[in-house]
Amino acid sequence: MKEKQKKERNNWVLIVFIATFILSLILSFISNTAIANMNIIAGIFVLVIVILIGIIFDLIGVAVTVGNEDDFHAQASKKIKGAKTSIKLIKNSAKVSNFCADVIGDICGVLSGAISAMIAFKLTEYYGMSSNLQFIFSALVSSITVGGKALTKEIAKNNSTKIIGFITKFVNFD
Repeated sequence: MKEKQKKERNNWVLIVFIATFILSLILSFISNTAIANMNIIAGIFVLVIVILIGIIFDLIGVAVTVGNEDDFHAQASKKIKGAKTSIKLIKNSAKVSNFCADVIGDICGVLSGAISAMIAFKLTEYYGMSSNLQFIFSALVSSITVGGKALTKEIAKNNSTKIIGFITKFVNFD
């Protein structure tokens, strides 16, 4: 049994590695190409969206990790749509959390850093502002991201059943 679990874990690590590489490559290319051709306001809008995606996926990862399977067994026995999927998500919480918080969350973190650097560069170039703006802008983006994730952890912990139930409306495997 341990050999099978080790093989499954190794397969998961390989899948996550490859998926992260491909997603990061594609999203970095798209966002960098798009941001390079956007005005500053549109770039800031994209940056906010990327930050929010990272925060939301972190919220999902935490909710699934702390979710209680028992909350959904009663729903599953009543044939409520999505209950079985909720149970599967919780049973696979390590993988779900890894994908949501680490794969998507970390990609969004890297992208938001790159996007903020490009916006800061555009601001310094266009308005002749100090190059120290890049450092301040990057620190601000990091603070908003980490602060947003800190805020949502308690929300995810206290509302995991609602959050998981809502998520299964989008990823229902029943």
